[in-house]
Amino acid sequence: MAKGPYLSIKLPFEKGQGNADFFPAVPMAFSPHKHQEIAFQRIGVDFKSTLVATGTGSGKTECFQVPILDYCYQHRGQKGIKAILIYPMNALAADQAQRLAKAIADNPNLKNTVTAGIYVGDKEQHATTNMAREHLISDKETLRNNPPDILLTNYKMLDFLMIRAKDHTLWAGNTETTLKFLVVDELGDFRRIFYPFRIEFHRR
Repeated sequence: MAKGPYLSIKLPFEKGQGNADFFPAVPMAFSPHKHQEIAFQRIGVDFKSTLVATGTGSGKTECFQVPILDYCYQHRGQKGIKAILIYPMNALAADQAQRLAKAIADNPNLKNTVTAGIYVGDKEQHATTNMAREHLISDKETLRNNPPDILLTNYKMLDFLMIRAKDHTLWAGNTETTLKFLVVDELGDFRRIFYPFRIEFHRR
């Protein structure tokens, strides 16, 4: 209805109090935004259910990743899966796996202390049995025999992992208090996946 030119201005995100060491064991390379500090308090201190909805490039991943890494470090040596990160697509899980691997490898407190694995399918040609800066643990038998602190998966595979007999060892170290975090990342993509099956209720 109208022609350009158009000007798009990206406004800066509101700054926090400047405390990059909100979690001393997992310091950030930059001062967190205000919404990140609020998320840190809710997720990593008060352990409250939290929905993070903010713009692209605002550090949504750090909102949950930093508190989870700190919690796993504080509970190092405790067996069992402490956090599950669910993704709508394997490509997103793989991308975030690399990001998480780098965060762990570059932190001397976390390296060789906190473990993370990715379980998104039954078949993988180049499964890895250990962690490195470029990847997480992806070998299925390794994950079953030595469950990681953090598990990345998708919603379909998580369903299998909870009911298949061959995967029961994955949860052998968990008690009713071990699993502390359940993260559903990229929530908007789940709406597109489940859209054909959506049921709407209307008030009459």
